[in-house]
Amino acid sequence: MALLSLLDVYVSFGGPPVLDHLNLQIEEGERVCLLGRNGAGKTTLMRIAAGESPPDTGTVTQPDGVCISRLTQEIPENIPGTVRDIVTSGLRGDDHSEDWEKDIRVDDLIARLGLPEDRLFEDLSGGLKRRCLLAKALAAKPGLLLLDEPTNHMDLDSILWMEEFLLEQTIPLLFVTHDRAFLRRMANRIIELDRGKLASWSCDYDTYLVRKEELFVAEERQRAAFDKKLGQEEAWSRRSPGARRTKSNARMEALKVMRDQRGAMRSVAGSAKMEISEAERSGVRVVEAENIAFAYPGGQPIIRDFSIVLNRGDKVGLIGPNGAGKTTLVKMLLGQLTPTSGSLKFGTKMEVVYFDQMREQIDDNKTVAENIAGDSDTVEVQGRSRHVISYLQDFLFDPTRARSKAKVLSGGERNRLLLARLFTKPANVLVLDEPTNDLDAETLDVLEDILVDYAGTLIMVSHDRAFLDNVVTSTLVFEGNGLVTEHAGGYTDWRNELARIAVAKRTAGVGAAAKPIVASKSASTAAAASKLNNKERKELETLPAKIEQLEAEQAQITVQLGDPEIYKDGGSKAAGLQKRLHTAEAEHSDALARWMELDARKDA
Repeated sequence: MALLSLLDVYVSFGGPPVLDHLNLQIEEGERVCLLGRNGAGKTTLMRIAAGESPPDTGTVTQPDGVCISRLTQEIPENIPGTVRDIVTSGLRGDDHSEDWEKDIRVDDLIARLGLPEDRLFEDLSGGLKRRCLLAKALAAKPGLLLLDEPTNHMDLDSILWMEEFLLEQTIPLLFVTHDRAFLRRMANRIIELDRGKLASWSCDYDTYLVRKEELFVAEERQRAAFDKKLGQEEAWSRRSPGARRTKSNARMEALKVMRDQRGAMRSVAGSAKMEISEAERSGVRVVEAENIAFAYPGGQPIIRDFSIVLNRGDKVGLIGPNGAGKTTLVKMLLGQLTPTSGSLKFGTKMEVVYFDQMREQIDDNKTVAENIAGDSDTVEVQGRSRHVISYLQDFLFDPTRARSKAKVLSGGERNRLLLARLFTKPANVLVLDEPTNDLDAETLDVLEDILVDYAGTLIMVSHDRAFLDNVVTSTLVFEGNGLVTEHAGGYTDWRNELARIAVAKRTAGVGAAAKPIVASKSASTAAAASKLNNKERKELETLPAKIEQLEAEQAQITVQLGDPEIYKDGGSKAAGLQKRLHTAEAEHSDALARWMELDARKDA
């Protein structure tokens, strides 16, 4: 039985249809990820699925007794009340449970989501607000949960916790996300909204990427063949304008049909064409910090005994919980905040551009074009004068959208606007605070490429694991209590380093295993309470070798993917290796988690 059915749903806002007679069914057990370009209509589809707005035509049905709850993309402002008030407001009026059962449900959600029940909602961090709103959605006991960019404003620990929680709850999901690591872990089906049409892919994300590329190539071939045929018929019509024989008349009618078909075709949206305006090169040494620390008067240290040397061309990612001090450290490294102890030395010719997470540099009352060029029609980019409308088209803003007020933009469009604004400013030190929020996958790929090729210095705060892996050369991890450690590579490299240290310690019989980043309290308690059986003891003995084997396989595949010869067959072999690499990474993560669980129970 379908939990949700959309039949022949059509929506248009005056232009081409946003939803063009599409159909969708979601069944029990499905975790469906909705993909699509920014502005494709994903949020419109989510609102219709949630019953918040009706389609122009078509029907939306759900079985009696099935509740659909939705977690919106943006955090609502000015919600009054405490955490308990917010969670309690999610209870349904038609829920016939006893009052004491409802109270227990609210208590359980607050406890399991780690929420401070008496705190005012407005005083919470962005991540805690998302947890609170998720608890509110779950209080309704939904049969289908809709999540629109659920990882926005969440730190890495919260994202990892949410993955575990949602998988444990086994609630059917329809979700939109830019976080590819979250997508890979959660989705067992992918649907894509493209030019008003909906396509379904019953596979994992990496398989989808391969199949999507094959479909794109086939579609381009069909379009080219159609255009060639149309061109031939147009040439024929011009050669024989006076033909009136029956056969010629039929051919002219067929030509008119082809013209109508070509006019109705909607081209694939192009990719963004971003480029960073690079300033004159900075000195080789950008900043050198030695044993710096920072604390507010009478408070605990936010940063303590931290040292680093940043050279030109370094790309550094910062990982840590919300409120851990990432922004404080960035401001010290830029000279905007003086450390309470330690020393800082800065290089020469530093030109800094800062991308702020809250997008406060955008003026909602100005148009998109005015946010870039003010009252001028042109903008200076890489020393060249360009018309602002043409420049904005590189960032996927059509002329009509470029003249719209910024307040009507979606989250992804606001991010693209801020990137367009910042990339006009010459920089040799680029600071990005959560740049990936709300961006679609295609734009993320473009941004990754230009950041990898960027010759300046990059400092980036991000909770996007895949983005960190693809861009940064080193990672600063906020361990708590003011301690910040530096690790080579991205997020996965750091996790693998922790795994190797933990396995080495256990193999050598030295100390206890490293504490996993995220674990369910109930699972930990249950694990500690039960002893290992013979099968589990044998499994514990074999897991270190399996972990090492998977690490070796990942290293081997990475080397193979770096060989240009592997791409000569059109990329099919590389795609297979890429898929196996992601599978090996998932198996490695699962094996490590299992080893930590069994090891904890053995110690208990």
